[in-house]
Amino acid sequence: MARASLRENLVAAAVQQFHAHGYAATGVKDITNAAGAPKGSFYNHFQSKEALAVVALERYGATRRLESLRDSSVAPLTRLREHFEFLRDENVRADFTRGCLVGDLAVEVADHSDAVRATVRDSFEAWTDALAFAIAEAQQAGDVAKTLDASTLARFVLSAWEGALVCARAERSARPYEAFFTAVFGVLLR
Repeated sequence: MARASLRENLVAAAVQQFHAHGYAATGVKDITNAAGAPKGSFYNHFQSKEALAVVALERYGATRRLESLRDSSVAPLTRLREHFEFLRDENVRADFTRGCLVGDLAVEVADHSDAVRATVRDSFEAWTDALAFAIAEAQQAGDVAKTLDASTLARFVLSAWEGALVCARAERSARPYEAFFTAVFGVLLR
């Protein structure tokens, strides 16, 4: 088995550190320590912490299982529910101490960094597109009303999810997730 490269270790450490502590509270030294790398080696791989944040966002996005939302071998509403159950369970296992890295960096960094803002925007757009794909299939199957177009519904569902994450962290409780599932799957996507 090939050993992970130093660059890969730095990216993995950055995802973990940014997700656990936030962008501002994470220094380059924190990242290199978590990666087991000398601090000086950081700049051999990244121009700045901001440049690493862009790569970390892309890496985190690749772990969100967006491709499963396009798997037409599974019923669309099942795909959607399983997607959000996966995300919920991940956050419950973290004792409600982590939200969505994309949402976190959108709030913390996007106003100050064009590169991070663009990556956040692209991440949310890819997520919205994947959700809209499944919602459109559910609409075509007659499982979801066509009152609103799939993209509008997807954008709203994603916004509701991000809000549920924030509230769950504040409450340290699954109640916001319960409200999300009740409203989204019990009312909106019917």
